[in-house]
Amino acid sequence: MAVAATAGKFAGAVALRRMQSDSSPAVSSSYCYSNCLCYGSKILNKEKNYREISLRCEAGSQNLNPIDKIETKKSNLLALEQLKASGIDRYTKEKSSIVVIGLNVHTAPVEVREKLAIPEAQWPQAISELCDLNHIEEAAVLSTCNRMEIYVVALSQHRGVKEVIEWMSKISGIPVLELCQHRFILYNEDATRHLFEVSSGLDSVVLGEGQILAQVRQVKKLGQGVSGFGRKISGLFEHAIIAGKRVRTETNISSGSVSVSSAAVELGLMKLPEPSYGSARVLVIGAGKMGKLVIKHLAAKGCTDMVVVNRTEERVAALKKELKDTEIVYKQLSEMMVCAGEADVIFTCTASDAPLFTKEHVQRLLPVDPKFERRLFIDISVPRNVEPIVSDLTDAEVYNVDDLKEVVEANKEDRLRKAMEAKTVISEELRKFEAWKDSLETVPTIKKLRAYFERIRASELDKCLSKMGDISDKQKKAIHDLSIGMLKKFLHGPMQHLRLDANDCRKPEEVLEIMNAVNRMFDLETEIILETVRTKVERSRK
Repeated sequence: MAVAATAGKFAGAVALRRMQSDSSPAVSSSYCYSNCLCYGSKILNKEKNYREISLRCEAGSQNLNPIDKIETKKSNLLALEQLKASGIDRYTKEKSSIVVIGLNVHTAPVEVREKLAIPEAQWPQAISELCDLNHIEEAAVLSTCNRMEIYVVALSQHRGVKEVIEWMSKISGIPVLELCQHRFILYNEDATRHLFEVSSGLDSVVLGEGQILAQVRQVKKLGQGVSGFGRKISGLFEHAIIAGKRVRTETNISSGSVSVSSAAVELGLMKLPEPSYGSARVLVIGAGKMGKLVIKHLAAKGCTDMVVVNRTEERVAALKKELKDTEIVYKQLSEMMVCAGEADVIFTCTASDAPLFTKEHVQRLLPVDPKFERRLFIDISVPRNVEPIVSDLTDAEVYNVDDLKEVVEANKEDRLRKAMEAKTVISEELRKFEAWKDSLETVPTIKKLRAYFERIRASELDKCLSKMGDISDKQKKAIHDLSIGMLKKFLHGPMQHLRLDANDCRKPEEVLEIMNAVNRMFDLETEIILETVRTKVERSRK
């Protein structure tokens, strides 16, 4: 009965492999591997399918005579043998890939990035949705003002990327063709190196800026407990955090550098007709992470009087205690437009999905102070808080995060020298991560091999005890301990050869070759691939 059910569950995969054997040999093993999982997942996807297959098998077997039952069983066994013989070993050799698909400040303008921005609170939901895709095993989302990047473990590179891009198009409303003009895709070691460079501040507009490391930490923190934030992705971000910390400690790339918030304050200073915040009326909207930094940098640049609009007063009160030499006036959101009419420079840094200032809003504001000619809007929010067409007004100018490049060019040369040092550190951490990742490839084989020998041990122990008749508990324990001891000694050699760590002098390819040999010797391939499909299906049900 179990054999019949198994054969039914994987009929799609068997059919697929038969099609391949009848078609061109140019069909790639990765294509077949991904489709095997896809077909298997579709067949296994709902509990209803399980019940229907079982009921059909039971009903059929009840109506068959003994000879027909034997023939049916042989047929089912043959189907499984065909599944294994037609290429199951190639499935197990096909390694899942780490892929990053994203848009950032270097590849896409803010008007595209803001449509894809995902608030932190929605990252777990996004991970779950991504892992529901047929060819995505694990996922993580890194969404900041400068980037929106999705990291996945894909069971098939081509199909996994296609599914993720279609998902990105669905949540943003951006057509796939338009997304493809701005997105970048990196695989495996290139994807890992990219995240390590992001965490180290090497991929930021402001080279060496420190806030991105905290954002990478937040990805790992919010991913804990989310089923799709699996072992590989979690390990990837853990190693990225280590790399980012090492780069900042060992190269001093952050010393003398500026953050997005400080660059925004510098940009405002550059655009003021009088190069001082001392005479300008300053309004900051939002006292979150970015807003808090803006306020601190304003105080450092000589701004002694500012108004802060925020949803609650607690954060503003804490800043008042910290910046005792700066007069900070708290206002509620309902007073925002009145405060804006009285301000010369307005910094917006909120998580609002909709613009806070439209052209019509700004037109209704009180006239700007004549000595400043234009009211400055420095918008470092993504999605943007100020409509870009506000700049069409004669008395207003709008700058966003993409305009900060003008500020950071000044001290970029020194940081580029430090970036070269940082890449040496990143290469070291990359080697450690790749060794750790390669060691994971052998984990399913180690588990299955141990389970395989344990089944034999338990079975032989039962046979032995049944033949010995009445013996004492002490004797039973001695025989049991003997069987356990023999099992450990039998497994010691194979386990040592299958394990791989960063200090191992062997090449990963050697260990993976041993793994494939063990899989074939003990016929573990089918169990491993079926478990991969089973895990995927169980996750999709939760």
